[in-house]
Formats: sequence, structure tokens, C-alpha cells
Amino acid sequence: MGKQKIGFIGTGIMGEPMVRNLLKAGYAVAVHNRTKSKAQALLSEGATWAENPAKAAESSDVVITCVTDTPDVREVLLGGRGVIKGAAAGLICVDMSTISPAATKQMGAELAAKGVTLIDAPISGGQIGAIEGRLSIMAGGPREAFEKILPIMKVMGKTVTHCGPLGSGQMTKLANQIMVIHTIMSISEGLAFAEKAGLDLETTVEVTSAGAAASHSLKALGPKIIAGDFKPAFMVDLQLKDLRLVMEYAEQLKQPLPGTALARQLLAALQAQGRGRDGTQALIDVIRQLSSKPA
Repeated sequence: MGKQKIGFIGTGIMGEPMVRNLLKAGYAVAVHNRTKSKAQALLSEGATWAENPAKAAESSDVVITCVTDTPDVREVLLGGRGVIKGAAAGLICVDMSTISPAATKQMGAELAAKGVTLIDAPISGGQIGAIEGRLSIMAGGPREAFEKILPIMKVMGKTVTHCGPLGSGQMTKLANQIMVIHTIMSISEGLAFAEKAGLDLETTVEVTSAGAAASHSLKALGPKIIAGDFKPAFMVDLQLKDLRLVMEYAEQLKQPLPGTALARQLLAALQAQGRGRDGTQALIDVIRQLSSKPA
């Protein structure tokens, strides 16, 4: 049995390197993006172009979506030129976006009525993880369909986990985002404290990275903060989108998340300052501003 043909919709910061890894692994990939020019590099590397999501579905065994938010996924899957218009029974859709768990279940039901299986498989690991094929992939959906797409997922991810029925991947990703933002918050507060106390920040990061405070985020973002490098591995705008989803679902569950609510407000302050496209490590500047003397 040959490799499955893949349609990939959304070749942005994460999607482009994910497609590149699939091409390197020998998969035939038809790509679609709202702006064709942004997919040009992949087309020159062997991907083919699909005029719309329906066309991508027509030529594929598996369609992967990696777009921004719930309305985008809905349009791509169920819109007038969406995947559902070109899908044959047996198609597997894998949504690797981070979106609403409830909407995921609703879209899965609509696709199932056409004989199409939806797997939700959001990702964690940032742009570097996508480039290096080391993403953590959290999947929800029927186990049989998950097993069929597992070889594809292993090209893009180092850790690929079946988390339960449809929607479980999204719920796991939201739990991940809660933990991530608290880690970034702790790094920002710790380094702001160290800076105010007159400590050498390089030494502080080196020492804390070797102790109980060690984390992937500290190792990756600590040096960027010291260098004043706020280029995004993950943008403030996108983190705020994820935290909106977190708080919406937490409200449905009646689970208070006071620390997450605070972190969300501090990121919103950055966004209000026009820094929504900065990396989330820019949170330290909001913490610094809290101690600044008024002009």
C-alpha cells in the first residue's frame, strides 16, 4: 500500500515547515492557503496547488487543516468551497488548529453525516518544533482513524498521543496552554525581580535552568528576554485567542482559573500597546511597567 495523498490547508508559520517535512518524507501534498504567494516556496519544493479546500479534498486521502481560529476551521471544512464539498466517503480530516472543543464536536457530526471522519490534533512546540519535526500532537477521535493517520503525524511530531474521543485533543491543548502561560508568567516575574535586584540575568537563567525552576520555556525564552529579542515563536495575539478559548470552556465547566485570568489581562495590556505580534516573552515588559514611576 502506497503513502496516503495529503491535502494541507494553512501554510503559515507552523504549516509551512510541517508540509516541508511531509514532502521530505515522500508524501504527495496538495496545499491551499488564502494567499497563494505564501505557499510559493513549498510549490517550488514539490507540493501542488489546490484552488480551494474542496479541490484539496478531491485529490486526497487525508486533509490536514492548520489555521487560526474556530470560524476559519468551520469555513475551510464546511463552507461553500470547503472540504465537505469535495470529500468522498472515507476521507479523514485532521484539524491541527487550536479551536473550540464544542465546535469541533459539532463539525465532526456534520462531516460524519457525509462519511468523513474528523480528528482534532492540536499541536505544541512552536515554530522550532514544527521545523524540526518535534511537535507534541494531542489527538482526539476514533482510535481506528487515529491509527491510519499515525505515520503522517509521526513525520511532524515527536510525541503523538491519542487523548480520547473527538474534542479530547482540543481540551488537552487548552490545559497545555494554561500551564504554558503560567510558566511564561513565572519566568517574566522571576527575571523582572532579578533585574530589579541588580543580578546578572545570564547567570540567573543559567542557575535557575539547572534547578527546580528548569523548563523548556525558560531555556528557550530566557536568553531571548535577556537579549531584548521579542520576535515571536508564538505571538501574543494567538496566545490571547487560546486563552479566550480556555476561559470560555472553563466557564462551561464551572472551573475558576484565577491565575490564567490574570495572565490573560496582562497579555491584553501588551496587545493594547500594539504589541500583539510580539512573542509571548514580551510579557516581561508588562511586569517591568508595574514598577515604573509615573512620568
